[in-house]
Amino acid sequence: MSLVGASKKIDLGDEGWAEIVRDVENPLIGRREVVMVINHQGRSTPMRITLRMTLAEKFGVDVKRLYIRNIHTEYGIGRSTVRVHIYRDVERALQFEPKHVIERNGGVDPFEEEA
Repeated sequence: MSLVGASKKIDLGDEGWAEIVRDVENPLIGRREVVMVINHQGRSTPMRITLRMTLAEKFGVDVKRLYIRNIHTEYGIGRSTVRVHIYRDVERALQFEPKHVIERNGGVDPFEEEA
C-alpha cells in the first residue's frame, strides 16, 4: 500500500467541507481507501447518497465505483469522520463490498430506474 496524498481540502457545497486525513492505494484489492473529516457546523450530518454523489464528482469517478463504508458523527460538534472506498472498476467493488454496504449506498446505481 502506498500513501496517495493527505491533508487535502474538498469543498462540498451546501454540505460543508472535507479534509482528507488518510489516502491509501490498496493495489491487492484494486481500490483507494480514503478517510476524511467532514465539517458541517450548523447543519445535519450529510446524507450518504448525497455525499456519495458529491464525492464521486469531486474525485472524478463513476458513482458505481465509490462506496461510503461508514459515517461517524461526533455529538454536538458538526464534524463527521467518513471512510470511503474507490474501486478501479465496478466488478471489484461488487466482489469486495458487503451487500449491506452496497444497499446503504443506494445500490450499484442509485438513480437507476426500477423495473
